[in-house]
Amino acid sequence: METIKVAVVGVGNCASSLVQGASYYGSSGSTRGLIRSFIGGYGAQDVEFVLGIDIDARKVDRELAEAIFAEPNNTTVFHRDVKRTGAKVMRGRVLDGVAAHMIGAGPRGFVVADGPDATHDDVVEALRSSGAQILLNFLPVGSQKATEFYMECALAAGVGVVNCMPVFIASNPEWEARFRERRLPIIGDDIKAQVGATIVHRTLSSLFTDRGVTIERTYQLNTGGNTDFMNMLDRQRLSSKKTSKTEAVQAVLAQRLAEENILIGPSEYVPWQKDNKLCFLRIEGTQWGDVPLNLELRLSVEDSPNAAACVMDAIRFCKTAMDRGESGVLTVPSAYYCKHPPQQISEQVANHLLETYLAEDAIAAE
Repeated sequence: METIKVAVVGVGNCASSLVQGASYYGSSGSTRGLIRSFIGGYGAQDVEFVLGIDIDARKVDRELAEAIFAEPNNTTVFHRDVKRTGAKVMRGRVLDGVAAHMIGAGPRGFVVADGPDATHDDVVEALRSSGAQILLNFLPVGSQKATEFYMECALAAGVGVVNCMPVFIASNPEWEARFRERRLPIIGDDIKAQVGATIVHRTLSSLFTDRGVTIERTYQLNTGGNTDFMNMLDRQRLSSKKTSKTEAVQAVLAQRLAEENILIGPSEYVPWQKDNKLCFLRIEGTQWGDVPLNLELRLSVEDSPNAAACVMDAIRFCKTAMDRGESGVLTVPSAYYCKHPPQQISEQVANHLLETYLAEDAIAAE
């Protein structure tokens, strides 16, 4: 199989876990921890990272294999021996991609690299010359203008997109139509975790509903110490994130909850947690005879590796769609792997549809 050439906007913790993982699975031959071993014939070892884009001086102009370990990244290092391939990190465009309170905030914040911002033409040329086929968007929450800038670059360069953050592109009909017109696939928006707060909340909410329990109130409070949580201290950057996480849960309820009865979203930045994320979840409901019951759960996960498993699958579904000549939003992969897809589908149904899709692909290959 040819490799899948991937460019990454935002060389943070998520990029670090993903690049480490591709190298780890390529060298170890293991499939432990993967959601799907092969998609369209592609394994995790077939994903090649050819370009990074960032604005931090500690990453710009370095090899991607080195930059993923630079501050302020603080995720778990589980595979330091990442092969150097010559893929570099170029200086991108700032726009709203950096919250003001994070500039000059010491080792935990951002140090903006000297020099001019990259232009549209600079990024398009870099994507083309790198041979990238897919662009991953790992920009911080709240990067509306920056995300739209890179989407324009992706369209001009002719690359597919996996939108891992909650600026609504795949779920926006106007943006989706532009990808379809350019015959490019897109998966989005806002990547789920392998086993994270949102998927656990959805699963438990579905269980309550399926067993006849009426959910009256629920919350999901999250704390963490990575740059994502530090970025979200600026509450003005949070609106799309809260919408994405809330709608992911509302979609599986028998009846939507009033706004005052549901609270879901990032809650606090705790620096010493680093990339560990704690979720505190509560569901209150009534069962037989209107007798009350409630559930409380505490979930602790390493945030970025938890997302990487879903991103690895999304990359391979995106490339498989390109191989099959499919374009526009990939509805089922978006529903299975993202919090805010254009169409919400239960995990069980979406998983069955994905397996059917892969079976059809295998039959066609025979």
